[in-house]
Amino acid sequence: MDEAVTSKRVAFLFLGETLLIPHLFPIVEALARLKPGLPIDLWVSTSVHEALLIKWTIGLPGVRVRRAYGFRTIAGGEDGRNPDLPSKLPMLLALAPFLARTAVTVCAEQTSLWLPRLLPWLPTRFVKTSHGVGSMSARDDRRRKAAFHTLVPSEQERQTYLMRGILPERIIATGYVKAAFQQRTPVSALFAEERPIVLFTPHWQAYRSSWPKWGSVVTEMLIEQTRFNVIFAPHQRLVERAPELRSIFAKVAHHPHVHVDLDSFSMVDGSYTTAADIYLGDTSSQLMEYLMRPRPAVFLDPTGRRWQDNPAFAMWRAGEVITRLDDVLPALERSLVRHDEYVGVQQHIAEAALGETSGKGATRAAEEIIRVLAM
Repeated sequence: MDEAVTSKRVAFLFLGETLLIPHLFPIVEALARLKPGLPIDLWVSTSVHEALLIKWTIGLPGVRVRRAYGFRTIAGGEDGRNPDLPSKLPMLLALAPFLARTAVTVCAEQTSLWLPRLLPWLPTRFVKTSHGVGSMSARDDRRRKAAFHTLVPSEQERQTYLMRGILPERIIATGYVKAAFQQRTPVSALFAEERPIVLFTPHWQAYRSSWPKWGSVVTEMLIEQTRFNVIFAPHQRLVERAPELRSIFAKVAHHPHVHVDLDSFSMVDGSYTTAADIYLGDTSSQLMEYLMRPRPAVFLDPTGRRWQDNPAFAMWRAGEVITRLDDVLPALERSLVRHDEYVGVQQHIAEAALGETSGKGATRAAEEIIRVLAM
């Protein structure tokens, strides 16, 4: 790499949804700790991202938060709610001259990889870190091959990329970076009465989700019962793509055994997967995060899939799979008494998918960035 053109500087791209922040920021902290004074630019797209990162970067040497072209100021985003984002491609193209003077650029989503794909002469080396994990994660996007290095949580995940023809030296297993995220929101006082907590989190893509067929009915069931406390915190993109969801949840949020969150940063920072006692969902990768500490899980299958021999549904071995609405509440009850049947499987699934989950993944990712800097 031409040192006359490219400085020893690292850029992190915080341009996408807030759900990406916990997958990137622990690497920032680890890199600042390992290389004090290394210039690190955190490029942000909105005032929501900016407010969170400025607060967390106080005292981190060499780190500065910078506004990307098209930066958007969001009113009422103090709780870290996912904002309406500026158009990302114009933002990336405007950043290209700055990144051309940057040794390494780190991102957590595929859109940013349009830059090295469309501008292969750009001297910065893109390091892509994972944010989704599990048997249904999308890995075939052609932009992924434009990354100089790709950081994945586990050796199992690494093998899925090797099978797609990516060179072994470009795929590095680091451990699960988000496990090192320390800025979670305390949720210990969500409910007045102590009961087992069910986290209902259907996936956002219709072909993978139970929401289109069962969502409103399951919601009604969970409201009418009082055996469990319930957290409704679906994927951010489901909130965007299912407009009826807000009106449905607005009618139930007042119940004392119900907590509805469709906007705040707690939806994505791991707070709810940490607090829950039972996972109720379908194919969300949040299950893997939840299974870092094995607990009961129930899966909703409204279409009666033949999933047992399908590797994409390997996660469903972690709990009972329900194909009838009448079985939902009984299955939640059974999950508490039958969990011992699934503990071993859950541990295997989580360890294989996530790798290291003690928090060392962020340090390993930072070490890899330092290695790329030295190339």
